[in-house]
Amino acid sequence: MATLWLFILIGATIYFFWLNRKIAESAQLHAKNQAEKLQVQLLDVACKRRRLGLLRTGKPGLKSTFIFDFSSDGESRYQAELEMEDIKLVNVAIPPHKI
Repeated sequence: MATLWLFILIGATIYFFWLNRKIAESAQLHAKNQAEKLQVQLLDVACKRRRLGLLRTGKPGLKSTFIFDFSSDGESRYQAELEMEDIKLVNVAIPPHKI
């Protein structure tokens, strides 16, 4: 019985690692698309917060907030936020910046 629980624990760990990588790759892609839309240079993307919760669809899932830094003139650095539910982009908060 202990072996079964060990396999379940290992399987859950692998699944959540794979899901976190999938969400991080999706956030990177969404940040790149936002940077192209704004015509700015994408500097980096980082996870600010990740938690379990109910998604807008009513199903359980991971809610994440990612920060991406960008520059519009090569000297200034601005931070925008991406709010995601699993791999779906829910909201983008972009600060005022130079054009």
